[in-house]
Amino acid sequence: MRLHKVYHRLTLLSLSPSSPPPPPALTSSLSLFTPVRTPGHLITHHSKRFKSICTMSSRFPNLVPLNSIAAENVGGRSNDSVSSASTEDEEALAGKYQLPPPEIKNIVDAPPLPALSFSPQRDKILFLKRRSLPPLAELARPEEKLAGMRIDGKCNTRSRMSFYTGIGIHQLMPDGTLGPEREIHGYPDGAKINFVTWSLDGKHLAFSIRFDEEDNSSSKLRVWVANVETGQARPLFQSPNVYLNAVFDTFVWVDNSTLLVCAIPSSRGDLPKKPLVPSGPKIQSNEQKNVIQVRTFQDLLKDEYDEDLFDYYATSQLVLASLDGTTKEIGNPAVYTSMDPSPDQKYLLVSSIHRPYSFTVPCGRFPKKVEVWTTDGKFVREVCDLPLAEDIPIAISSVRRGMRNINWRADKPSTLYWAETQDGGDAKVEVSPRDIIYTQPAEPLEGEQPEILHKLDLRYGGISWCDDSLALVYESWYKTRRTRTWVISPGSKDVSPRILFDRSSEDVYSDPGSPMLRRTPAGTYVIAKIKKENDEGTYILLNGSGATSEGNIPFLDLFDINAGGKERIWESDKEKYYETVVSLMSDYEEGDLLLDRLKLLTSKESKTENTQYSIQKWPEKKVCQITNFPHPYPQLASLQKEMIKYQRNDGVQLTATLYLPPGYDPSKDGPLPCLFWSYPGEFKSKDAAGQVRGSPNEFAGIGPTSALLWLARRFAILSGPTIPIIGEGDKEANDRYVEQLVASAEAAVEEVIRRGVSFFICSYMTISSIALDEFVTSCFGAEYFKVAHPNKIAVGGHSYGAFMTANLLAHAPHLFCCGIARSGAYNRTLTPFGFQNEDRTPWEATGTYVEMSPFMSANKIKKPILLIHGEEDNNSGTLTMQSDRFFNALKGHGALCRLVILPFESHGYAARESILHVLWETDRWLQKHCVPNSSDASAELDACKDEVSKGVTDSDNQTVVASGGGGPELADFEHEGFYSLPRSLL
Repeated sequence: MRLHKVYHRLTLLSLSPSSPPPPPALTSSLSLFTPVRTPGHLITHHSKRFKSICTMSSRFPNLVPLNSIAAENVGGRSNDSVSSASTEDEEALAGKYQLPPPEIKNIVDAPPLPALSFSPQRDKILFLKRRSLPPLAELARPEEKLAGMRIDGKCNTRSRMSFYTGIGIHQLMPDGTLGPEREIHGYPDGAKINFVTWSLDGKHLAFSIRFDEEDNSSSKLRVWVANVETGQARPLFQSPNVYLNAVFDTFVWVDNSTLLVCAIPSSRGDLPKKPLVPSGPKIQSNEQKNVIQVRTFQDLLKDEYDEDLFDYYATSQLVLASLDGTTKEIGNPAVYTSMDPSPDQKYLLVSSIHRPYSFTVPCGRFPKKVEVWTTDGKFVREVCDLPLAEDIPIAISSVRRGMRNINWRADKPSTLYWAETQDGGDAKVEVSPRDIIYTQPAEPLEGEQPEILHKLDLRYGGISWCDDSLALVYESWYKTRRTRTWVISPGSKDVSPRILFDRSSEDVYSDPGSPMLRRTPAGTYVIAKIKKENDEGTYILLNGSGATSEGNIPFLDLFDINAGGKERIWESDKEKYYETVVSLMSDYEEGDLLLDRLKLLTSKESKTENTQYSIQKWPEKKVCQITNFPHPYPQLASLQKEMIKYQRNDGVQLTATLYLPPGYDPSKDGPLPCLFWSYPGEFKSKDAAGQVRGSPNEFAGIGPTSALLWLARRFAILSGPTIPIIGEGDKEANDRYVEQLVASAEAAVEEVIRRGVSFFICSYMTISSIALDEFVTSCFGAEYFKVAHPNKIAVGGHSYGAFMTANLLAHAPHLFCCGIARSGAYNRTLTPFGFQNEDRTPWEATGTYVEMSPFMSANKIKKPILLIHGEEDNNSGTLTMQSDRFFNALKGHGALCRLVILPFESHGYAARESILHVLWETDRWLQKHCVPNSSDASAELDACKDEVSKGVTDSDNQTVVASGGGGPELADFEHEGFYSLPRSLL
């Protein structure tokens, strides 16, 4: 155990990129040599062979005494922060919000780029302007936690909504360029804009606005409309007392001049008052012995008062409002969750939820009623009234019983379709068919029954409509990862359905792409049919990601839906750029689209150039760029990015994206500290797990909490190293979770080390370099061990990535120097009815739940771990209590740990103060436990000497020798340094 401490206290150093040092004399008093190149390997050897080491000085002159470089910077990094360590420690314990270094803060505070929205006629573009991060004061506003939602009672909407600060309109000119910007105006300064939608004819916009009030609350939302040609905006309702209820649906264009609005009922009374003294205890009962297994949903209703409060905020009055100012209330107030006009604008499909509510499940499982009305509010019929669904099985692919996914057919004036399960919604029940798809007119004739459209043996996954001759039906099954696409002819019963694609959803290499959709005049989307000149075939466009072993190369195929042949008519650049097809821009004309008149919106980006959008026209495929967004973080514009491939010890191929800071030169700067940031995934096959996903040419998008921010701090970032947890056949992936997790991490770390990117010390792995083998064998004999313990690689992740981080520190402490775990779950017995993609319970898979839980291995975690969690985390499974209890378990075993709880934050962090503090905490942790510096090295050397002088050896009386390795040039051992703890110190 004490020898193990010696291993972990060795700190490797790097020379500054100056001229080679003079060869030192090897004396008995010198206990540690520092190499010109790092990283290094620890090697154990029998003491009787140690005499061979004395020949190193003449053969390897690049050995430098530690004291000759004690004052040098390490890896090109400054150590100015060391002197202020005590001040930082005081700040860290002060409990106040802190700011990260300017190089990180400036990136986070950079103004965000606008969002884009194209008009239905594709002739205008909205630039929806956004602000940077919100202040914490906005998150601190009171909110009600009801039925799985969080409601801002002051403005009667979901809490924590983001918003736009302005709307700019650009005309798309005939030559493909953008005209000058015209601002939407007329609303008060400081308005917060949400729910921006185009009218069907593209002549008007509708949106909501709200304001900040003096008491730091937000006003209720009002609906505004704007004339697109003039930019003039005005309130939709003449009365100032009509407010939008945005708890569920908001408003929808019924036709070109009329909106259907969910309004707060004018008859709504005062807010229900909570009784000071309850009328009785809170009781839940299962005396009927029902089997009800649900995941750990949060923010549920707790009592009758919560039920009343939910009704108060969620109840809406539907109002028809015309642009000419006329209004009409339709229907009675109810908890409306959606309203969808039929394509012919004659009917409304109205959904609502009603009592009895539940204290066990969120509102999405409450009793649900679906009705058809006319657009002027007359009741036509009830489609269904589904009961409370507390008992949906936890098995993945289980669904609610009864009618589900009720929608209008996009290609018909007013025809409904839906799916009904035949297995009672239970994925564990074997039955054929498993789902049936039905259709029916909005107003069926008396006695007319729903028509069966198609039967499926897997779980229904949706339909892409085209016309009576063509529709694509999707089905899938999670347990086998099987996915199938059917071709059906909805209007021809004599045409048999046929399978178009039958494949594994995990096999991204075989993905044929998805059909491109076109917008209809009614505002719906259908499959775009393409015509070729002098060709009567039926063609569609398949837009695919183009996954290959070299990364994604997106494509557009012209696909003959009948013959099955395809022609690639567009493909992304492979060498430098990553391009995608975003949407059709020639779909505003009715009828089939001519291939020679095709117009597409495409995006283009590279490793260092952010995304820009262009219009591409056929047949010449002329490209005209329509945006010129500035680089969001020019200080990192020249970052280095590489997609790397390596192999796990069981033969599974793995990939990761390696980022290096701008200007990094390994020959001059030496190894860097590295941040390993990932998120595990489950697979059914090794081949699928080993497939490459993503593109090496994609732009490095850096969010406000991204690990890539530490490129600005001269870190190497290993982003998204694949960590496949595989369960082939009938095997469950999680039964070998820890084993596969550690193997994946080991493979990634070894690859980073092999490339000479990061600092490390090794532990008991075989050296691959033949030259190094020969050298060590000549010195020490055939029996030796290579040590591969990275000393300056940190591991981190969010949510399931935090769970991964804690497990790696518990089960693979030889790989990482510290960890950052954000908003994770660490004790799986607290999520007993499934988590992530695990649908067994701890009573069915006790060993798996225990072994996977890092809480159960808290006594094994010896490396520093930083835990961060939002105090109001509402994600299923990641209660804030998870971090609280894990921290106490770690502290109870003397682990070096720190817990940061962020007030008012949820699962993802939103407020500027919170995010900047998280970055400060993370940077402090990395600088303290990951970034090497020479003064630390001297202290650790002294500590190592002290330990060794006490006679610390392993059971074989071995001594410790550490060598500095040069990554890819391992074979050139002349350039390697060598650390040793000579026998004279024992």
